[in-house]
Amino acid sequence: MAPRPAWKGYLKLSLVSCAVELTSATDHSEKVSFRIINRKSGNTVRRQYVDSVSGKPVDPDDEVKGYEIEGDQYLLVEEDEIDAVQIESSHTLSIENFVDRADIPQIYFDQPYYLSPSDEVSEEAFAVIREAMAKQNKAGIARIVLYRRERPVMIEPFGKGLLLTTLRYDKTVRQPDEVFDGLHKGKLDQELVELATHIIAKKQAAFDPSGFEDRYEEALIALIQAKRKGKKPPVAKPAERPANVVNLFDALKKSLAGEDGAKPAESARNSGGPARKTGAAKAAKAKKSA
Repeated sequence: MAPRPAWKGYLKLSLVSCAVELTSATDHSEKVSFRIINRKSGNTVRRQYVDSVSGKPVDPDDEVKGYEIEGDQYLLVEEDEIDAVQIESSHTLSIENFVDRADIPQIYFDQPYYLSPSDEVSEEAFAVIREAMAKQNKAGIARIVLYRRERPVMIEPFGKGLLLTTLRYDKTVRQPDEVFDGLHKGKLDQELVELATHIIAKKQAAFDPSGFEDRYEEALIALIQAKRKGKKPPVAKPAERPANVVNLFDALKKSLAGEDGAKPAESARNSGGPARKTGAAKAAKAKKSA
């Protein structure tokens, strides 16, 4: 069954436009999900709105959105009034400018969607826009009203179609200085950096998303299967927490040895890693010099 489009409208580049549709690039339908059950009756539980003052249930026909204007005073807004709010980006993806994709920090990327022509008439214009963007190696910036919010988006060539990624507003992104400002600013020991660099080189591999598995999901399924068979749920042993690094150099050497199967000292020599004297050796040399 083909996924249902999340949005339908037009893609516009200057005077060229074509009908397009937006489809979510991710699928969460296979995830394990739970319902809330009444433990006593075994029946499913449904949520119901109740009046905050009287405590009585509210009929669905009497439910309406309210905008707080002052204290406990609310302005009632009907669903059809909200639906009537239309701006250009409600139905048109108008590409405003083009940028280098690398110029957009990763922190601004939000949700990916596939963008494709919605009818045969639009296929040629869509293909021309996609091919021109691919030749220039640029990403388009536009805006779209999606789920009753206008969102900035990035559009880029992706296979035979286009990939649209919603972007976060600058005011919603916490600046890194707020978190990283107090981190270590001193000069690093280059021997330690060199050892860590060798570990990274040993662990290099091609990106393969097919190798990712949700191990927590698998553990949930094992729990469910055990309970269905009347068995006791498997009890997982708590994972050991990594100990604080006392000697960073020794820890890096052992990590490097674990990657290539050699002894720590041999690993450092064979990989071109730095030879480093222990604290005791340094102290002895300093004493002898004195």
